[in-house]
Amino acid sequence: MKALYKIALLAVASTSLTACFNKSEPNYQYMPNMYESVGYETYTESGAFANGKEGQLPAKGSVPRGFTPEEYENSTAGYELAKANLKSPLAPEQIDEAKGKELFTIYCAICHGDKGDGKGNLVKREKFLGVPNYKDRPITEGSIYHVITYGLNSMGSHANQLSQTERWQVVNYVLKLKSE
Repeated sequence: MKALYKIALLAVASTSLTACFNKSEPNYQYMPNMYESVGYETYTESGAFANGKEGQLPAKGSVPRGFTPEEYENSTAGYELAKANLKSPLAPEQIDEAKGKELFTIYCAICHGDKGDGKGNLVKREKFLGVPNYKDRPITEGSIYHVITYGLNSMGSHANQLSQTERWQVVNYVLKLKSE
């Protein structure tokens, strides 16, 4: 008997729900903002922000998560200071020569060559010219790190691809290539 009541209740509920359906008119919208949202034009003024024009700016002095500010600025003076004063913070047991070689091969060898002689594949194909040989340059730990971080001349920055520790691994490998 209980099963019969349940079947009857189910039939009445399904009939009442489908009886209100009309194909010519839309059904009741439980969340109308999802169906009829307000369209915004890209790059237009908006009242959503305090200044009415642009997004909110981060607080002064804030640093993005996972980012460590560099000690030397991106300028010629910063390069010269880094060249003279900046030393590797890695302890000798933290230096991983295999990792440095791997990173150099991935990011640097295409232009600088596997031996650091400035004869990488892009130079051989004349896509870039004037890539220096490490042995011909007066480079230091600081100057190499600064150039990897900020770039120099036609070499771009690798700060987004390599963490600070990885950049120091590459610096150690470049110094090894220079001494060979």
